[in-house]
Amino acid sequence: MLPVSAVCGGIYRATIRTLRTRNIPLNRRLSSGGRVLAGLADADTIFALSSGHGRCGVAVVRISGSAAATALRCMVGLGNQLPPPRTALLRSITDPHSKEVLDRGLVLWFPAPHSFTGEDSVEFHIHGGPAVITAVLQALGSVPGMRPADAGEFTRRAFHAGKLDLTEVEGLGDLIHAETEAQRRQALRQMSGELGRLYQNWSHRLKRTLAHVEAFIDFSEDELIEEGVLDQVDISVCDLQTEIEQHLKDERRGERLRSGVHVVIAGATNAGKSSLLNKLCQRPAAIVSPIAGTTRDVVESALDIGGFPVLLSDTAGLRDSPDLVEQEGVRRARERVQQADLTLLVVDSTILPSEEQEAAALLLEHLRSVLSSQDQSGAGRCLLVLNKTDLLPEAQREKLNLGLRRVSGLPPVCLISCQTNEGLKDFLTVLQSSVKTMCGDPLSGAPTLTQARHRAHLQHCVAALAQYRRYRNSDLALAAEGVRLALTSLGRITGRVGAEEILDIIFKDFCIGK
Repeated sequence: MLPVSAVCGGIYRATIRTLRTRNIPLNRRLSSGGRVLAGLADADTIFALSSGHGRCGVAVVRISGSAAATALRCMVGLGNQLPPPRTALLRSITDPHSKEVLDRGLVLWFPAPHSFTGEDSVEFHIHGGPAVITAVLQALGSVPGMRPADAGEFTRRAFHAGKLDLTEVEGLGDLIHAETEAQRRQALRQMSGELGRLYQNWSHRLKRTLAHVEAFIDFSEDELIEEGVLDQVDISVCDLQTEIEQHLKDERRGERLRSGVHVVIAGATNAGKSSLLNKLCQRPAAIVSPIAGTTRDVVESALDIGGFPVLLSDTAGLRDSPDLVEQEGVRRARERVQQADLTLLVVDSTILPSEEQEAAALLLEHLRSVLSSQDQSGAGRCLLVLNKTDLLPEAQREKLNLGLRRVSGLPPVCLISCQTNEGLKDFLTVLQSSVKTMCGDPLSGAPTLTQARHRAHLQHCVAALAQYRRYRNSDLALAAEGVRLALTSLGRITGRVGAEEILDIIFKDFCIGK
């Protein structure tokens, strides 16, 4: 049998498809208690199930648009009255045509502009059974002028109403999809508008800068602009370029935290890579066998390590093989290592020489064969995991543990045994510290970049500011165009930029004609 969530989700999707294709005349009139309610005109009013699909205690159906009040009246039997704003009332919810009671639940009224979308909005808090949800959605679909919402349409309306900028919209989406504590903190910080305010501050300074440059171009010959305006512009452009470049030097911490740190387990065959994966996942995610080359493809698992998201990949053992399938597995393994944020290089400790210098030389050679040429030192991107230490004499374990820590050029070394769990706790502490360093603290310091599109627009902004400085003394019109392009790039991040604002600043900052 299918799980309940799948059945309920299927019922919901089928209901929405039916409502989208149903041809309902917009001039239909609804009768209510002997009175006739005028059918809604071509108002674009939307509705949707806002809570999760599947059987639950309470489901929330949201309505937004000019017809929300009419839908509330005809389905709750309020006549011409509307409930007090933002006050929950317990009411029977009925079909607007048959007057059959569909459910008994809470109704809330949010008049514009004090709602999430900035429009008149209604919420029905009903019981979460699939039959109840389907009945209420079908009843709403029968109301003229109402239609099922498209994906993200409520948030899109909030953006167009100025309730959210694009960075806040993205923060809201990240908050909904957050799976770890650190992701939740970062998303909540972005949704609160902190990142958007940083970019808005830069936009405001650029608008002022552009206004000054254009005013100088248009009015300087009439001696209506005070001296030193362009000098102030030069300072402002230089400061902004420096701040944005510094903002870009974040080592992609916010993007890593949002999408997850890609950690790859690599090493020779039979080193214990799959065993380590299973220990970290706490389940048999990969097949473990004494036969070399058991793992042929990449095995992935998403983990929460200390509140930070990690995408852990187990890979094929690195060796030369005549087997074409295994060769492809090795190629994919090396490709994943190239793409990894962090590589766990697993080594069978029983193959290491007893002398620490010889062991260090062998490990360094192994690092060079696994890591890319630009990361041969392994510093910062690799952890050396020496497995099967339960097979070594205790004296040799201690000698390796102390000796390898003194060798320069080696990444952090962790001695573990997947068989006895010895050293796993210390290894997890080191791994968590490495992941935390890569992601940073989402609540400290300035807000970080979380989207690749932010980075691209900011890079375009820096290039445009460089254009101003390049043409400043030769062609001021081209220099001004650089500032305008920089402003446009910033505006594309938040979704807010307009020429009218430039004119407002020109006439506010300069007494033209004095």
